[in-house]
Amino acid sequence: MVIRMEEPQDYFNVESMIKRAFWNVNAPGCDEHYLTHCLRRHPDYLPGLSRVLERDGQIIAAVFYTRACLVDDSGYEKEILTFGPLAVEPSFQRQGYGKALLAHTFEAAKAQGYDAIVIFGHPGNYVSRGFVSCRRKNISLKNGAFPAAMLVKELVPGALDSRHWYYRESAAYDVDPAGYDAFDQAFEQYVPKTEPRQEEFYIYSHSALTR
Repeated sequence: MVIRMEEPQDYFNVESMIKRAFWNVNAPGCDEHYLTHCLRRHPDYLPGLSRVLERDGQIIAAVFYTRACLVDDSGYEKEILTFGPLAVEPSFQRQGYGKALLAHTFEAAKAQGYDAIVIFGHPGNYVSRGFVSCRRKNISLKNGAFPAAMLVKELVPGALDSRHWYYRESAAYDVDPAGYDAFDQAFEQYVPKTEPRQEEFYIYSHSALTR
């Protein structure tokens, strides 16, 4: 197993793997491979933290980091991290590769001076990696909501004090869907399907915790 930075010659294989990993998972079809393509062009993208994982020369997992921000009630801004997509080749899922990739990048992030990560994800996939509800650390969206899927990890214990924080995601994730169809033509085509797990994603992604 080798964990390394992504190289330009990896892009198509990585995007193909991401498409296989996300196809019909959160919705019929997927666009995470297109998101990855767009992220690389944004100034908030952090190639120095993003990594791919190889097994026997094959890239079977990848994670992509961007800058994000927490803002307190006085207007003070704290630069933090977010990541996504995090993808593992379907035949290698639930075997510890995603966990190994995250552990590696958490150490790299600390070494670069970052002390907190906020993500949107399924709690069942991340609480064992040290993530907690945003409500635990008093982090909300600007509208005051505490989304059930918004999770936070302190890379440095105590990095987030008891003050109220607002999470501001990078504009890197505001992807224009107009270019998707042309981009996707280069990849193997699959059939979009509606599956029960997509409803679970919908419920988590549209739920919020109360104060």
